Amino acid sequence: MKHSILALCCIALASVALLPAHGQVVPSAKTGSVSLRAGGFGSGFQPDYAGNGIAQTGPDRLYGFGAYADARFTRWIQPELEMRWLHFNQFQGVDENTYSIGERLPIIDYFHGFTPYGKILVGLGSGSFLTGNAFVVTYGAGVDYRLSRRFTLRAVDFEYQQWHVTPTLWPYGVSVGLSYKIF
Repeated sequence: MKHSILALCCIALASVALLPAHGQVVPSAKTGSVSLRAGGFGSGFQPDYAGNGIAQTGPDRLYGFGAYADARFTRWIQPELEMRWLHFNQFQGVDENTYSIGERLPIIDYFHGFTPYGKILVGLGSGSFLTGNAFVVTYGAGVDYRLSRRFTLRAVDFEYQQWHVTPTLWPYGVSVGLSYKIF
């Protein structure tokens, strides 16, 4: 009799341990965690420079590629690092490169997979028409679309840059890219 009661208790304990605990609930809010995304993009820009000290007014465009990294510490603290090299479709040997860092601010955080954002970056710009580097301020906005847990499509990213040279240049353009969530 004692062996039967002991065996019954052991079976009951084992079956309870194997059953899912339906009393557990999903947390109502996610805790903030640091994440890092790195990606690449292709760009098309109106360079605002035609060569020989003349501001660009025609339809010529520069094309190129770039790389970026976004860190997310909180909803409001999201630094972005961006590098762009525009070397294709050069006219009169004009090309442009930018190296910038700044803040990316999401307007809405994940609305059906979409994240519209604004950003302001500062950095350096170089080009075949400069003897050194220029200070560049970049104003931008765009939309990211989350494809999966790891991949995000930078569906559109518009930038308007201010190059502090004489005369001041105002290049603008659009980029499209893909990023991978590292952690």
